Amino acid sequence: MGLFAAVSIGVGGMIGAGIFSILGVVATISGSALAVSFAVGGFVAALAAYSYAKLGSRYPSAGGSVQFLVEGLGDGLLTGTLNIFQYIAYIISIALYAAGFAGYAMTFTPDGTPSWVQKGFSVGVVVAFTGLNFLGSRAMGRAESIIVAIKVAILVVFIAAGLFFIEPSRLAVSTWPNGIDILFGAGVLFIGYEGFGLITNAAGDMANPKRELPRALYLSVAIVIVIYVLVAITVIGNLSLPALESAKDYALAEAAEPFLGQFGFKLIAIAALLSTSSAVNATLFGAANVSYQIARDGELPAVFTRSLWSRHVEGLFITAGLSCLFVLAFDLGPIAMMASAAFLIVYAAVNIAHLRVRRATKAMPAIIVASCTACVAMFVLLMVYIVGNAPAAAWITLLAALMVAFVIEVLYRRHTGRRFRRLSEQHPAPPTATATATATAAVT
Repeated sequence: MGLFAAVSIGVGGMIGAGIFSILGVVATISGSALAVSFAVGGFVAALAAYSYAKLGSRYPSAGGSVQFLVEGLGDGLLTGTLNIFQYIAYIISIALYAAGFAGYAMTFTPDGTPSWVQKGFSVGVVVAFTGLNFLGSRAMGRAESIIVAIKVAILVVFIAAGLFFIEPSRLAVSTWPNGIDILFGAGVLFIGYEGFGLITNAAGDMANPKRELPRALYLSVAIVIVIYVLVAITVIGNLSLPALESAKDYALAEAAEPFLGQFGFKLIAIAALLSTSSAVNATLFGAANVSYQIARDGELPAVFTRSLWSRHVEGLFITAGLSCLFVLAFDLGPIAMMASAAFLIVYAAVNIAHLRVRRATKAMPAIIVASCTACVAMFVLLMVYIVGNAPAAAWITLLAALMVAFVIEVLYRRHTGRRFRRLSEQHPAPPTATATATATAAVT
């Protein structure tokens, strides 16, 4: 997997349901300062990307952040609970992206189409990209590159055309809400940035991860920040807030209609289909790799590591099956915020783990501390907003996911006795020439 494919995984994982499905929801919070909320969320993501780049270069593996937690926090209940918790968050994210795909797919169906068709679209996109991922990382990377190139091109057209029609008065600082609402919005939309971590799951498939991984991380985050901010400016500048709130489920397509007409609405709907499907593709790849890494190190049942047709892919199938279950059984809207909160917890934990191994990664402690502080602050703000404004299902689901992860970790660890291992323990370094000579002399 080359640099372009790795960047495509990051961009594909980020520009998914975040920009197309929750844009309207965030606009109801941040109002005309929507672009500022995206910039704040991007800043937090960029800080976190620093730790991921340093850790990924030092500890390249398919496990990504799973391995980072093991290296920094060692073997214990905390590491195991966070790993399972992250896996649950990945499953919810895939389900959210699939639901977003189905919502835009329904705009191409006749009025009165049965609601079960929408569920069918959701399940269908997960099944389709499960098959693609089964073909391997090369096929997945190529498909992701093509999809990302098309959807980014469509968004560039939307931005280039829309910027000529914006009304500056709608973006005036005097119309912004208070600062706390801007930060609330940044917390809610953070799920739109979580996908950059998926690049570290592909480190094991890179020819030169020490060079390519940091470049892919920084490039993907920078590209997405620019796109998000410009899209937000274009949307707010062309659509009134009441109209944006009433069309929050398809806000981006609605914003294209004033200057591109019905053609623009359909064009953005196509971009939404591509974006949400590529997010499903990229997250399936990352989550399946995470599940495999966890199982190999002794965390989930051995079914995740069995070989099927001489390849370890059952983790992929189980991940897809659980995602489809979430799509069919739950109302995913209220728990979208929970996914953002979950990833903020994981990113804060990764930063704490990084502090413990900072000498090995040769990282700057000040940046790590700043990243950890930003993630914790964003999480606290998001929880304040969820408790005060969102349905109880959001924070109850978050607590339930944490409890389920902890119980699974305790019971499975007690039942099997399996433990996590650092990379040095899994793949012992070969003896040096000096050590070999010393050993030979001792034997003699």
